[in-house]
Amino acid sequence: MALTSSAPTDAPGAGDPRRPGASRPARTRRGGATAAGAAGWLLVPGGLLTLTVILVPFTVALVMSLLDLDQYTFRQWLSAPFVGIGNYTEALSRTSLPHAIGVSASAAVIATLLALPLGVAAALTTHLPFRGRALIRSLYLIPYVLPAFVVGTIWRIILQPDGVTNRSLAALGVDGGLWLNGPKSYLVLILVQAWSGWPLVYLLALSGLQNIDDSLHEAAALDGAHWRAKLRHIILPLLRPPVSLAAIISLLHMVNSFTLPFVLFGVPSPHDVEVLPVLTYVESFQNLRFGLSAAMAVISLVLILVPLLAYLRTVRLDAPEATA
Repeated sequence: MALTSSAPTDAPGAGDPRRPGASRPARTRRGGATAAGAAGWLLVPGGLLTLTVILVPFTVALVMSLLDLDQYTFRQWLSAPFVGIGNYTEALSRTSLPHAIGVSASAAVIATLLALPLGVAAALTTHLPFRGRALIRSLYLIPYVLPAFVVGTIWRIILQPDGVTNRSLAALGVDGGLWLNGPKSYLVLILVQAWSGWPLVYLLALSGLQNIDDSLHEAAALDGAHWRAKLRHIILPLLRPPVSLAAIISLLHMVNSFTLPFVLFGVPSPHDVEVLPVLTYVESFQNLRFGLSAAMAVISLVLILVPLLAYLRTVRLDAPEATA
């Protein structure tokens, strides 16, 4: 007689969800859906903030740029004459917008190129511990923490015809001339922007230096590498990502800088330093051409998107694995 044995269906622990290995698919799916819903609700405040701060003003500016909006039609601006791309055509052909774009872009690029070696050199000098390092690091950050209004005011006082700069040059027998007007004003714009922007490069380069593994320095020392070889083959290659990020952020900030040139040179600015943000301000709040100034703002946004996309690529926010 064959003996067959089968586990009783009512054996203790057979259907117990607390038993190891027991599966609870329904509850797991329900828990996953609940977690996904909770995560979705967490995105609501950020989405509302983005909608309020970015999308709504951009939509309003885009609509304004398509209207003939001035001091006469501003109160009923939704019924202002529709001109389409007329404001864009006028901005590019009958205003100094192309010149302002050239001044803003060239000054920002040159100032960024000047700020990069200054920031990296400052990071290298304060990376290793020494007495008074905390004080030196704090002093390096002064140009960065000062408001742009204060920086512009200080440099405007220094560069006055009877200011510190011209008096110091006169003591050496050199006539300084005008610094805030004429061809020298472009040089002043570059130098002041570089002076206020290099601490950002310093901070990111210093963080990059602190992330370099000590074993690399030890291996280079065992191989008898000179400090120049270490700098060229170890330090600078590993600093490339943070320094590249600092360069892009500095470029974006300098191209879009309004307060510093506004305070430094006044309004209307001299032709040599007529940057894009100040020109947009003049067309809007002095000439009261709101539609034209909105078109200039949209054009500046398109121009800023070029380094901004490079910035996003640098921090890998648009990488495929980031969305996987």
